[in-house]
Amino acid sequence: MNDAIKPDALIVLDIGKTNAKLALIDAGGRVLAEQRRPNAVLADGPYPHHDTEGLWQWLLATCRGFAGLAEVSAIVPVTHGATAALVDRDGLVLPVLDYEARLPGVDYTVRPTFAETCSPDLPAGLNLGRQLAWLQQTYPAEFARTRHILMYPQYWAWRLGGAAAGEATSLGCHTDLWNPRTQQYSSLVERMGWRKLMPPLAPASASLGTLRAEVADATGLPRGCQVLSGIHDSNASLLRYLAQDERAGPRTVLSTGTWMIAAAFGVALDGLREDADMLANTNALGQPVACMRFMGGREFAELAGAVVEPCAIEDIERLVRRGTLALPCFAATGGPFAGRSGAIEGPPPRDGRERYALATLYCVLMTDYCLDALRATGPLAVEGSFTANPWFGPLLASLRPHQTVSYSDDASGTTCGGWMLRYRDGVPPGASSAIGPRAVAGLSAYRQRWHQALNLTEPAASLPA
Repeated sequence: MNDAIKPDALIVLDIGKTNAKLALIDAGGRVLAEQRRPNAVLADGPYPHHDTEGLWQWLLATCRGFAGLAEVSAIVPVTHGATAALVDRDGLVLPVLDYEARLPGVDYTVRPTFAETCSPDLPAGLNLGRQLAWLQQTYPAEFARTRHILMYPQYWAWRLGGAAAGEATSLGCHTDLWNPRTQQYSSLVERMGWRKLMPPLAPASASLGTLRAEVADATGLPRGCQVLSGIHDSNASLLRYLAQDERAGPRTVLSTGTWMIAAAFGVALDGLREDADMLANTNALGQPVACMRFMGGREFAELAGAVVEPCAIEDIERLVRRGTLALPCFAATGGPFAGRSGAIEGPPPRDGRERYALATLYCVLMTDYCLDALRATGPLAVEGSFTANPWFGPLLASLRPHQTVSYSDDASGTTCGGWMLRYRDGVPPGASSAIGPRAVAGLSAYRQRWHQALNLTEPAASLPA
């Protein structure tokens, strides 16, 4: 291809908890190429950790393939939260800890209050501050060599371009490190002596410079290719909605994938409940957003089974008539019912289609519960992988007639958000399609039985804050 006619484009590095993706997207939002791979957690080394070297080699090889398709002017990292890298001048001083790993013997009595951070007390390493405290206590020599504590998107930006930065969307994601009301570091950072390790803050859209020369040479990308600071993935999904007219009133975005995260614009932080896995995230504009979440993608997979067989509406109707209930929870971490063991009440599903139907009903009821508990109002936009489920949105709309439900036509809101960091004046790719309710006889009563089985004697929206 002649260089003169190559389109301008960027590469979004999108690292989710389960899978990683590289997408080459032109200035108009058209996806020119895309590659995926599993995001493995390795068991070798001192503790479960992310395969950063495997991701790096895959990134270099994939970028070599992309280099001939467009004039790549920027790379932007988008990653899951609750993850940080400890680096010195040469690279990692310790492997990047998996947030689901156990942290035996950690002393975390210095944890700030929920009132300060709006960051709930979560298991394993889902509070990044607990991870850092454990690493400091368990590996003091290596921790002492640390020059920078980098949030995960900024680790990849640093590896690509060499500049170190901090960024609020990852710092403000149930880390205990951030005060969402003041948009400053929490008291924990000073108390633990970590402030000197935190690099200067930069907006998610900021250019941190250009590619390292050796990276440009290894990939064939232009040496002038900009490296953007990057963003937390759920906040990337919110970007297209931040540009909407605030006069339109409250609205809610449901980001779906491994995690189901409901973000309610306009909901006061004072109503958040720590025991329900509610939290305040910080969006790309530096504003706190009330959120609630559960590990929906992980739980769906557990209920649907290893061989996923999509169901028909008749399978859902049959389970509702039989009263088969899936009661939380089916993931080891996170959500308003963390610590409960998942169970199936009533006649169990008989085949793959009924397992898919039960998984769908479960995620609909969990989402409905979270939206009520969060006091979410206004139009509800569903982003991410659950838009591929033909029944999730219609059943949710049936239970929530007071909220207009729509599906984003872009199945990856995270990738779109990464694109918008570079092309802020462009029209986001994809659109939203309104989802009409799908009436299922007995669905409201089925929801009531689910609540009763969980001893939820009051509607979630009326529970005390």
